[in-house]
Amino acid sequence: MKQLKFGLLAKLLLGILSGILIGSLGTLLHIENTGFFISVVRLFATFTTLFSTFLSFIIPLLIVSFVSVGLADLGKKANKLFGITLLFAYLSTIIAGFAAFFAGKLVLPSLIQPITASEVTASTFPTFFEINVEPIFGVMTALVLAFLLGLGMANSETSALNKCIHDLQSIISMTLNKVIIPLIPVHIAGLFCSIAAQGELLATVKMFLQLFLLILVFQWGYILLQFVVASVATKENQVAKLSNLFPAYFTALGTQSSAATIPVNLRCAKQNGIKGDIADFVIPLGATIHLAGDTICLVIGAMGIMLANGFTPDLAMFTPFIFMLGITMVAAPGVPGGGVMAALGLISSLLGFTEPMQQLIISLHFSQDSFGTACNVTGDQAIATLVNKIDMA
Repeated sequence: MKQLKFGLLAKLLLGILSGILIGSLGTLLHIENTGFFISVVRLFATFTTLFSTFLSFIIPLLIVSFVSVGLADLGKKANKLFGITLLFAYLSTIIAGFAAFFAGKLVLPSLIQPITASEVTASTFPTFFEINVEPIFGVMTALVLAFLLGLGMANSETSALNKCIHDLQSIISMTLNKVIIPLIPVHIAGLFCSIAAQGELLATVKMFLQLFLLILVFQWGYILLQFVVASVATKENQVAKLSNLFPAYFTALGTQSSAATIPVNLRCAKQNGIKGDIADFVIPLGATIHLAGDTICLVIGAMGIMLANGFTPDLAMFTPFIFMLGITMVAAPGVPGGGVMAALGLISSLLGFTEPMQQLIISLHFSQDSFGTACNVTGDQAIATLVNKIDMA
């Protein structure tokens, strides 16, 4: 994922704590029914609604620009090992998604208790006003258009359209960096302010922490699984080499950036015996297309939030979501905040997330993003090991 400004996680946590504090002042000071307190909470509710409206507007444009450019750029890098690496990365992402789903079905119902509608909506504090801004087109239309443009540009000799889409990508990227990302902590503060003001904070925070820990444990487990598979395929103990990958893991943890971790990850790959030309090809490509850690976070997080809202996640609903997520993740490395920004349209259209539910998945993903990135780059090493074995065969 694209490198985020240092301190974003701290700003997000500050936003959560500020929202909790402001929303709790009503009960603490016994002013929950005063006009001033209600107006403050309504002001936050108004901001979050306007922000969500703008986010919904920009998501289809984000998908068209980032996914099409990603596909076009990948098409230009094709060689005899490109298809194999692409297949391994996609399969890993899909397997991570389905494994997370079945693990979630097994564990989450006993952990996450349904929260009543009033606990997860801001209906008690209506907005001062709303602005209706319809997206130019829907999410699925954006995906189909992105595939058409991306594949077309990858196989076209003309550069005019390519330049136009790259310019659109630059505008969307600037909007994300200058507007959306800086306002995310305020957006999250508004969500937790509304939750705290309604007196249902403990249930929401408990759900948040449970999901965070479950995602983290499952990501570690999936890293181990990938290296067990690599050990079986290569008939060598690849698990023992995991200790050599700590520099890459902690670099990703600190930078929240797959791209920034590439130099360290390359050094670790070569230290583990992967040929230089294979490492130089697979590691940078994997940083672009392999996002199993993000997929685990989004699947488990979405399931937990659905259960908290009284919905039952089922396989029929999550199957198309996971398959589409594996493709849409191509856009994630170019999007600050990673997978959740690229996948928010799918979460809304395929899983039926409401605005408050979207706000929760955004805050969960942002708080967990560094661990997801670390899971991604470590998994790139397992894929490089498999490709290296095939190349040597």
